[in-house]
Amino acid sequence: MSMQTCDVLVIGSGAGGLSAAVTAAWHGLRVVVAEKEAVFGGTTAWSGGWIWAPLNPLAKRSGIVEDIDAPRTYLRHVLGNNFDEVRVNAFLEAAPQMVAFFEEKTALQFQDGNRICDTYGAVPGAGTGGRSVIAAPYNARGLGDLVNRLRHPLRETTFLGMTIQAGADLAAFMNVTRSPRALAYVARRFGRHVFDLAVYRRGMQLRNGLALVGRLLRSAADLGVDLRESSPAIRLIYENGSVRGAVLRTQQGEVEVRASRGVVLAAGGFPHDSARRQELFPANDQHWALAVPSATGDGLRLGESVGGIVDTTLAAPGAWCPVSLVPFPDGTIGRFPHIIERGKPGIIGVLANGRRFCNEGNGYHDYVSAMLAAVPKGEEVASWLICTRAFQRRYGLGIARPAPLSVEPFIKSGYIKVGQTIAELALNCGVDPDGLERTLAEYNQHAREGSDPEFGRGSTPYNRLQGDAAHKPNPCVAPIERGPFYAVKVVPGSFGTFAGLKTDNHARVLNATSQPIPGLYAAGTDMANVMGGHYPAGGINLGPAMTFGFIAGQHLTSHPT
Repeated sequence: MSMQTCDVLVIGSGAGGLSAAVTAAWHGLRVVVAEKEAVFGGTTAWSGGWIWAPLNPLAKRSGIVEDIDAPRTYLRHVLGNNFDEVRVNAFLEAAPQMVAFFEEKTALQFQDGNRICDTYGAVPGAGTGGRSVIAAPYNARGLGDLVNRLRHPLRETTFLGMTIQAGADLAAFMNVTRSPRALAYVARRFGRHVFDLAVYRRGMQLRNGLALVGRLLRSAADLGVDLRESSPAIRLIYENGSVRGAVLRTQQGEVEVRASRGVVLAAGGFPHDSARRQELFPANDQHWALAVPSATGDGLRLGESVGGIVDTTLAAPGAWCPVSLVPFPDGTIGRFPHIIERGKPGIIGVLANGRRFCNEGNGYHDYVSAMLAAVPKGEEVASWLICTRAFQRRYGLGIARPAPLSVEPFIKSGYIKVGQTIAELALNCGVDPDGLERTLAEYNQHAREGSDPEFGRGSTPYNRLQGDAAHKPNPCVAPIERGPFYAVKVVPGSFGTFAGLKTDNHARVLNATSQPIPGLYAAGTDMANVMGGHYPAGGINLGPAMTFGFIAGQHLTSHPT
């Protein structure tokens, strides 16, 4: 077995791992990033890319000023018994420093999310904007040959491989048939994308999580980070009570990489570890993960092998998201995350009994949590999003995009169920017709006036942001009356896992006596979620991943083992 040396070994190449690698490398350390797959980026590359980072400098430059007490108060109320004051404080103090560091020192540049609200607007300390940032779009030509080692986007959330970013970019695509300016913008974007496909065989205008990964990879390469794909870590080197590196499996055989400062575990959590999911997930046999297939719990097992402890006391073990299963022509089944349309006016979610069970415009994590709680034990955990054809043509329904794209292929495949009447739709879905007719009669009675007394849809800033501001009086509520009627079935899914290795405020992995294991750090979803298994805002996966990766990189720099 050959032996190599470095200062820091990072296992995994998502946001957490690359954040740690770039931070440590900028401070002069020799860093190796070992990625299990043949491409870099992990699940981050498939994500929406938003980063929750309160007090960030972009917000301050825009005139949004608050102190640390506001987001801390918000998290204290939302997290309840899962509030870890020491780690939450570490996150809130370091998040703005992280954004400033990358913005000033690296190729990672940001755009603000000053209109993005926290999920629970009625909770003390909730933010109405300024706490989120996203990587600025990036031209992948800047990666040079590295572009061939970058993960492709998730096909379900792209248009022919073109990533579309929430905000003005998405709004243009949603209004392409209503605005000449939007049409011109989309034509330019799509024309550029078609050219890139012809020349480079992939989209080169990176947005969302791909822009984040692309910019981090550029930064890592600029700083001399040794980026190694197809190099899974199979065991840690543990000597005299300290982690001293890891053994990697490569195409040339096993390689021992000794890291004088330490190892950072950032391998993507356990969304595809069937054994651990069976132990921790509710309705595990009915769960569909949106994470990359290689995220099989390697980091957690490596940490446990040297005494690390997985925290299973969180409010939820995963970051839930409702997904629909897409039958593709090639026989594969896709997984589409339902993020956008649930908050729009004129759609509701119902169970098999035909009844609503939650405010559909709330967060995606909350939608699945409500579904898991509402479905009787022993029954299939599923719900159906119900709307009219007119709604689908305006806003889309799942992977069936709005006009001018055709919905017919998705009807033909059975992905979208259709009924000329509510009773016919219910029968085609396997939903109780009487229950659905009663539900819609009750819902429509109030929706005509723009109200939702049952669940209060449209009552929070988050709800209203997800709605359609042009629809009055309530941007989230409209009646569902004129057929034909459409429905799509949604089931529990996740963006990743929350349960992970217990760590301290420096991202060091802790043992059974809550002492740090020398030389071992964790970031991203290998680290137990600092939000305690709650979902207080969009970007609470990547925000802590980037921040605790940054914290780990700094600590490795200043604390040699």
